[in-house]
Order: sequence, then C-alpha cells, then structure tokens
Amino acid sequence: MEILKDFLRPEIIWFLIGIVLLTMEFASPGLVIFFFGVGACVTAITCLIFKELAINNQLFIFIGASVLSLLCLRRWLKGIFIGHVTSEQDMTDNTNEFIGQKATVKTAIDSKLGGKVELHGTDWQAVSDEDIAEGTVVEIIDKDNLTLKVKAI
Repeated sequence: MEILKDFLRPEIIWFLIGIVLLTMEFASPGLVIFFFGVGACVTAITCLIFKELAINNQLFIFIGASVLSLLCLRRWLKGIFIGHVTSEQDMTDNTNEFIGQKATVKTAIDSKLGGKVELHGTDWQAVSDEDIAEGTVVEIIDKDNLTLKVKAI
C-alpha cells in the first residue's frame, strides 16, 4: 500500500501524463499534442519544487505552460521539423513550357468533346475550337491543369 502512495504523488502523475502526451504526438501529425506534454512536464517540475500545490494551481500551471509553449514555439519547431516555405511556386512557369510545343493527335479531337494528343511520349487530354483528325500535328496554345488547348498547324 505504501508503494501505491508513492505513485500517486502529483509530480509523478503529471510526469506520466506528460510522457503519454509526448508519445501520442508520434501518432498524430500537426505538432500540437507535444506542447500539452511539455505543459504536463512543467507542472510536474513545479509540483516537485512546491510540495503542497493545490490542484487548481496545478491545472492553471498546466494550461498556462501548454498554451504559452504552443503559441511561442510551434512555428519555430514546425520550421525545424517540416521546413520553412520561403515562396510560393509560380504556376505560370509550368504553363509556359508547353505553349508553342508541337504534339500529335492520338485520338481525333472533337470541338465539343475533346480528344487526346501525344507530347514527349505522354498522352494528354486536349481541346480545340475545331475538329482535328487523328495523326495531325498540332500546336499547343494554352494549358489548363491537365488539359491542353491546341490548334491545327
């Protein structure tokens, strides 16, 4: 019975809660639960220093330390573990590399339904303002996601 009393001390309970929360961060992405584990460990250390700390004060320390560490450290730690994004990719670069290229019609292009063209060994969905027969060489004039807009040469 005396051993059980040793394990029911607040600093041990808070430390175990902290370890469980820190371990749970491995199972869930987002780097949030980690900071509640840090808050529990801070509370455990505080309970170790101040032996007769009331449960209300322990909860206040836990919530305060968790939220404070979350607000102050999350962006910095996310940058370390995930990486910093310095700029957005300019999607017009990808579009411009297709415009002006020549392709061969693999499946006849209907002006209403579209068709398929082959460009550098890859088949692409294609649309055109006019009907274009299979085997015709076309020029790419625009790109919308995975669909190329073409015109007959």
